[in-house]
Formats: sequence, C-alpha cells, structure tokens
Amino acid sequence: MSDQRDLTEPVPFDEDTWQQMPDFIGNLTEPVCLHVWGDPAITAEEREATRLAALLSEHFPQQISHRALPRRINYSYYPVIGVMAGTAEESTDPGVRIIGLPIGFQMTSLVAAIQAVSFRGQTLEPLSRLKLHRMMTAAREDVAIEILTSAEDEAGAIAAKAAFGAAASTERIRTFLIVTDFFPEAAQRYSATFLPHIVINKRTHFNGPLDEEELVRQIGLAVKNDLNAPQTT
Repeated sequence: MSDQRDLTEPVPFDEDTWQQMPDFIGNLTEPVCLHVWGDPAITAEEREATRLAALLSEHFPQQISHRALPRRINYSYYPVIGVMAGTAEESTDPGVRIIGLPIGFQMTSLVAAIQAVSFRGQTLEPLSRLKLHRMMTAAREDVAIEILTSAEDEAGAIAAKAAFGAAASTERIRTFLIVTDFFPEAAQRYSATFLPHIVINKRTHFNGPLDEEELVRQIGLAVKNDLNAPQTT
C-alpha cells in the first residue's frame, strides 16, 4: 500500500504524451466536459487537477471542455473529476468520477473515462452491455462501483476501463475511481491491503485484476444478493 504522496512539483506532460493523446482523444464521437471540484488554493493536487483539465481542453477544444467548481460539503476527498457528456454550456452526468489526481497509470484511467462517456459505453462488448441492461432492469437498487487504486497499479486502470464503460452504458450504475496515493485512509476504511480493490454497493468486495467479463459477473452477484436480501419497511 502506498504512503500518502507529497506532490511538490507539477505533474509533467511531455511532448511524447501530447503526441500520443490524439490517438485516444482526437476521434471522440461526442464531446465531454471535465468538471473539477476542488480549491486550487488549498492543495497542490486540486491545483494540478484544474490545470490538467484546462490543458486537455486547450489541446482538444472540439472534444473536451472543462469547468472548475468549488468544493462540495458531501465530498470527503479532493480533487474530484467528473466526466460529463456534452459541453460546458450543456452537459449530462453519466456517473463517472475520478477522486484524487490521476497520475501514473491512472492517467490511462482518465482517458478511458473520457472515451467511455463519449462513446456512451460502447467501449464495452455488446454482450456485456446487454447483460448489464437486463441486470439493471431487474435490480432493486442502483449500483455504485468503487475502485481503490494507485499511480503504480496497472491492473486498476484495466478494471477502471470496464467499470467506466458500465457506468456510461446504463443510468443505474455509477463508478468512482479512488486514487489512494493521496489519501490512504480511503483504502484503510475497507481494509484494502492489495490493489486494486473493488467494492460494489459497499458490500461485495473483490481483490486483484478484474477484466470486463468478471466485472459484469460481480455486478450480477451484487444485484442478485440485493434481490435476495429481505426488504425492510
């Protein structure tokens, strides 16, 4: 488990990074807007998240816009990046969030989130989308997926790609990627000693690599457990 990271310098975005970005962002089918909640005057992480969103919208003005928003009382950690469908003037919320600064492998997760929202979840296989649609039609409650990961956790980025696609493909799933480098207490809360650690509806836990097929299966198990649980009045 990573110790809390001390961000003392700006996150580098070198020439090679920007040369690769058009391959991933240049062909988006619909625009996205990055909502960044935080206060750049309070922490370096919040300042860097705001700068990152501005850089992406500057380099890809047709595909990406951004909004810098103040802290909210119902968020425990900052920054929070919400990937919205649409533009800064008009957008909808597909339930995709990155909590913490997406550094290291989690920059890949940010790109995956942008793609999932732009393509409306078609980053998932058609069979996966069909299964999720059937599950959520029958589900008693909505599904919240939390992925606890870190900058060095490549498997977390793979799980995030599938989970962001799940959220973007159905209104009843929300996905929260939590970069624990900056707040390890988030991992301690779930006793997560191995990353990635996936939590579905705060009850179903999964440790280790999680591909698309397994994620869909785990969501199905969580939904089934909810349906079998006795209802309270």
